[in-house]
Amino acid sequence: MKHILLATFILNTSAIAFSQQTNQTKLIDSYVKEVMKNNQIPGLALGIIKDNKVIFEHYYGTENLDDLKKVGPSSMFRVYSTSKLMTNVGIFQLIEQGKLSLEDPISKYVEHLPQDWQNIKVKNLLTHSSGMPDVVAINDILPEDPNNKAIERLGKEKMDFSTGNEYRYNQTNYMLLTMIIEKITGESFDTFIINNQLSDVKDQVYFSSNSFEKIPNRVQKYNYNSTTHQYEKSTFNDGMRAHSGNGLAITLPAFLQWSNHLNKNNLLNQNTKEMMWKPFEYGNKSDVFAYGWEINTTNTIPSYGFSGGNVSAYRIFPQNNMTIIMMSNGYNFFPVQYQMVNHIAGMIDEKLADSYSLTEESIISEFSKKDNPNAEKNYHSLKAKNPTWDFENLLNSIGYSLLRNSRTDEAVKVFELNAKEHPQSANAFDSLGDGYFSAKNYALSLKNYKKSLELNPQNTNAQNMIEKINTVMTQKN
Repeated sequence: MKHILLATFILNTSAIAFSQQTNQTKLIDSYVKEVMKNNQIPGLALGIIKDNKVIFEHYYGTENLDDLKKVGPSSMFRVYSTSKLMTNVGIFQLIEQGKLSLEDPISKYVEHLPQDWQNIKVKNLLTHSSGMPDVVAINDILPEDPNNKAIERLGKEKMDFSTGNEYRYNQTNYMLLTMIIEKITGESFDTFIINNQLSDVKDQVYFSSNSFEKIPNRVQKYNYNSTTHQYEKSTFNDGMRAHSGNGLAITLPAFLQWSNHLNKNNLLNQNTKEMMWKPFEYGNKSDVFAYGWEINTTNTIPSYGFSGGNVSAYRIFPQNNMTIIMMSNGYNFFPVQYQMVNHIAGMIDEKLADSYSLTEESIISEFSKKDNPNAEKNYHSLKAKNPTWDFENLLNSIGYSLLRNSRTDEAVKVFELNAKEHPQSANAFDSLGDGYFSAKNYALSLKNYKKSLELNPQNTNAQNMIEKINTVMTQKN
């Protein structure tokens, strides 16, 4: 009788767990479809790992808008800067093997560096604290230029800041990490990463930073043209040196497999992972970032990850034994990768429910609706419930999203709201100046740039725009 009761209890418990998971899956699926509809996302893949098991693997929409091929397990999404995670793991594999140290100067592996770069260490590349000029910001460095020519050209530029002082995202860091990996291993970057991290899924990955290269099953990324109100194919080409920073295309099953290997310490041992996720100590004492990984904290629970191209995101929650992978191919108003990861994490584990993030999502959703009279009312209502929460950066981003979508009047209203909410913010008034300038209201634009400059005399954008407006107004007269 006891055995029968025990068996019945186990069956009932399993049935309840299955029912809860099924309901959870439906809720996540419904949420994803709603986000895709609101943001006109052409195609998306979402995977979730919990307790080393894939509990969610779904595909939505189309790979491209030409033949409307459906997204599926063979679809290779371009993850852009999320590619850096594989590079980070590759660097720490070499560290684990004793072939490299975070404290090594990069001059140990790369020759003919500029004098200002001599004190830069491997750790500064991973943490974007090198201070080097960014290779993608120098227009006369071509994708096909060899690395030594790129370095020579970069050496003519001044350092952006003192090495180690602050975080500033920079692709030059990963160009040099590529060179270090290839110097130590004697292999191409692509070969090293595939052989040491992706060997069991090598037919489901491809490295290319060239949008024009024809690759079977690679999903097309789209950029929304706010003038034509249509999607256009991405056309950038950063060359082979960018593979470590933005070149990976990968299927969702392959990414899930890679993540499981990382979770199970097949790629790095636990101590090495913890070292990789340790916060770097910046000189300014304010920036927060690990060794190649973003650090996010929800209700005191840390998570680590990165995003790419505003279309992909990876987040691992070690304490919750959970990973979320999101990959898409475009959006028409506001990038949603962080919103989705945060929202879904809270749906799976209530300990990860982030009220602030959900509030941000609500604010964005209302302002994204064209000529929505309730958007500002919604903002004030949410703000009244949480008076200590600050949304300056969010409102600023929403304003520029509206500008990019040719919704200038709405953008100005959001910038006005932000300046009213933050009367001591030079950035808020600078953005309001940008809004009025786009609206061709040069008098109010000039007034707000001057206000911004009063609050921050070092604001070079305001200085430049004041000169530009004075020139425009002089020509009109």
